[in-house]
Amino acid sequence: MKSLRCLEVNNEARLCALSRHLGCEFKQQDLLQLALIHRSFHGQKNNERLEFLGDAILNFVIAEVLYERFPQAQEGQLSRLRAELVSGASLAELAKRFELGQYLYLGAGELKSGGHRRNSILADAFEAIIGALYLDQGLSICQSIVLRWFTDKLESVHLDISKDPKTTLQEKLQAYQLPLPLYEVENIVGDAHNQIFNVVCRVQKISYETRGQGTSRRQAEQQAAQHYLKWLATQDIKKWV
Repeated sequence: MKSLRCLEVNNEARLCALSRHLGCEFKQQDLLQLALIHRSFHGQKNNERLEFLGDAILNFVIAEVLYERFPQAQEGQLSRLRAELVSGASLAELAKRFELGQYLYLGAGELKSGGHRRNSILADAFEAIIGALYLDQGLSICQSIVLRWFTDKLESVHLDISKDPKTTLQEKLQAYQLPLPLYEVENIVGDAHNQIFNVVCRVQKISYETRGQGTSRRQAEQQAAQHYLKWLATQDIKKWV
């Protein structure tokens, strides 16, 4: 990997500024730098391996704190809470809080298309920073810093968190031993940095379908499932059993 100065004259100052934002000091700034390099930044190693590591560490850290905080919770409840906390939207929100986008190394195409504002890129870089922090500081310190970053989010979670529409629809159909819902992307419109997904939801045995739209496939599927649930509430589901 090239030295810090090869990427940018004031690179070391930038990394120090980001460290201050994050509230942690890296012993090896090269690790922090690597966490900021998107795969579109040609000619350099990128942050994908650190992202893989950070994802695993984050899931462990959040799982452990939820396990300790909610001793009466069932596995499904803990899984839903964790999924909410470590979702791409949640991580992108934290990344924006630390103004992470301005520190990323992106290729010309990503820069032009606004990649420094894209949630998926921000979330991936945030996970990569966690991976870098673990390698730099060890698990104990990494864990304490990650929990500090997540303090507000952890304080807001509670066990009666509503199930998402896809889960609710699936469980409702399973209760009547009906087939699971099928989701299909009908089309994707818009530029790469501003895509809109259109998804259809169908259930075998039931001659009805709904559609959902969103800035991600997951969001569109959730909306389609919500529409299906709303329709099912007006029907006698037993007639398809």
